[in-house]
Amino acid sequence: MSELVYRSMTLPDIEQVYEIECSCFSQPWSVESLIGEVIRNDAASYVVAEDNGKIVGYAGMWQMFDEAHMTNIAVAAEYRCRGIATNLILCLMQTAKKNGGKRMTLEVREFNHKAQRVYSALGFRYAGTRRKYYSDTGENALILWNDSIDNTLRAHAGGSGSESV
Repeated sequence: MSELVYRSMTLPDIEQVYEIECSCFSQPWSVESLIGEVIRNDAASYVVAEDNGKIVGYAGMWQMFDEAHMTNIAVAAEYRCRGIATNLILCLMQTAKKNGGKRMTLEVREFNHKAQRVYSALGFRYAGTRRKYYSDTGENALILWNDSIDNTLRAHAGGSGSESV
């Protein structure tokens, strides 16, 4: 694996992003939804991790004023456990901060302990539960908040490799 590039998602990335989406989720976002996020949703920001032209992960958020809501994140199976998810989130945080963001929230499946560890290491803390949030399994979602994007970025300065977001 060469050094990954982290950059803003573009329309030509959608096909590869959709492949990752389908491989990671039982109810993937549609191609149309992903296209809409990139070209029509002014509140949305998406980043990709790229390895020699191959998209290996992506993450997205919506930002309203000083709050960012991470909507989705996925990393191709063969690229997991290499810090890519962490770096994608840090890229989103950098983008949020540039746009006045101070806090970030997300939902995570109650039993997705691996993701919860990543989020915890980035300063996210439990804030509540959305009961039966996931329609495919009826699983609860944990609501997590990071109340200081700035502190997290300072603590992880230089962590996201080469990026152009």
